[in-house]
Amino acid sequence: MGGADAGIVRNTVLAILALVGLRLVAAAFTPITFDEAYYWMWSNNLAGGYYDHPPMVAYVIRAGTMIAGNTELGVRLVSILLALPMSYAVYRSAAILFGGARVAANSAILLNVTMMASVGTLIVTPDAPLLVASSFVLFFLAKVLETGRGVWWLAVGAAVGAALLSKYTAMFFGLAILIWLAVVPKLRSWFLSPWPYLGGLVALALFSPVILWNADHQWVSFAKQLGRARIEDFRPVFIAELIPTQIAFATPLVFILGAMGLHALTWHRAGALASRVLIETMFWTIVAYFVWHSLHARVEANWFAPVYPPFVVAAAAAANLVQWKPRQRRLVDFCLRWAAPTGVVMFAALIVQANTGWLSGYRRDATVRSVGVGWRDLAAEIEAVRMRSGATCVLAQDYGTTGWLAFYLPRGTCVAQQSQRIRWVNMPEPDPKLLAGKLLYVDELRSDGHPVLNDLFATVTQIAQLQRKRGPLVVETYGIDLLEGAKGDVLDRSPPPEAR
Repeated sequence: MGGADAGIVRNTVLAILALVGLRLVAAAFTPITFDEAYYWMWSNNLAGGYYDHPPMVAYVIRAGTMIAGNTELGVRLVSILLALPMSYAVYRSAAILFGGARVAANSAILLNVTMMASVGTLIVTPDAPLLVASSFVLFFLAKVLETGRGVWWLAVGAAVGAALLSKYTAMFFGLAILIWLAVVPKLRSWFLSPWPYLGGLVALALFSPVILWNADHQWVSFAKQLGRARIEDFRPVFIAELIPTQIAFATPLVFILGAMGLHALTWHRAGALASRVLIETMFWTIVAYFVWHSLHARVEANWFAPVYPPFVVAAAAAANLVQWKPRQRRLVDFCLRWAAPTGVVMFAALIVQANTGWLSGYRRDATVRSVGVGWRDLAAEIEAVRMRSGATCVLAQDYGTTGWLAFYLPRGTCVAQQSQRIRWVNMPEPDPKLLAGKLLYVDELRSDGHPVLNDLFATVTQIAQLQRKRGPLVVETYGIDLLEGAKGDVLDRSPPPEAR
């Protein structure tokens, strides 16, 4: 490695360490989202699968809380630190596929300054470990291409298996790999080798706990997630949301570079055929599915996580390998120079806004309901009401409120979701003695109350109205009902739609 390359590597490492450090600081003081609270509850009861997703997000959270405790930082610690191996995998992928330390360094830094990576590893969802696993799928496929050694297919299988343990979207990697091998003539001989099939067995073995869990639970998780691919209500209006949300999640300058890179791979033939086709199949196979999905339902921006490793490699290729016309060259140079500062400013602004609301003048924004600002104070008020009333357990209507209550109320407090019990099938049932006493019911204040509770309890009395606030903004007002005289089982054990 020459002196110039060594300097590029050193600067890249320092930049990524600084970005990871910034996320760790943000993680320590940003309240958890309702999804994170929900997944944290999973992490306290590890299993082979869950109603919503495979279990990797629970393993990641559990590893972090074992180190830093049941705190916001503990929930997020390992997810954020996984950006380090993720960056290595993307760096090496780009170096193998397109050569040169500069392309590799640009790829790693561009990925880390996207909101998908910065916010997506800080806010722990199944997409966080999926993003990391996707980076290694690309890296190990690049090693197959570089070395021609079949043993690397076992590593590919392990990475795909880890991705499948993160989210079912990873099944599209299999299709992408098949297309890659079929399109590139020199790779077709792999169809006659046992190694790719052995790699498939490795992936299947790693994924088998999820299969077994589903088999024991009427296949509810598979039915819930795979059933989304069916178009039952044609509403293509959601397609219009795809590009704007990805411009935001990629950050505008990285998005421009990535789009130019994908164009260059196809029309400028930047790089070798096998490298170009690998990037494009890893990107377009999953994108094509989400376009299909958007014909009938909204596609959340973070669902695109697995396409970001090939996307940023394409962006770096556009910046370094293509002979652009002067006007295009100026655009590429501008985007490359300002992509990192723009990404850092966008990340910092989002964290400040989510925690304070300053940037919108304390008005509502997209973060206000999902980030648990104000929940620590609200939970203290709910606990005071519980103690005064003598309630033995706290019930909630939705999984998000249940998660927040469990995380922010004193440890050991009985908390349960009254409905959708399939979500909690891996967790111990609340003590029947606690459910037999007085109960608190916490839900957003509703003008019609909760008629269903009148059928379950002899007495339903609203004893408090409490507010969750971000600064002067009232985010939500909760009605606190005291439930007495249970007429039967207070938990709704109806099977989910997928199991009926």
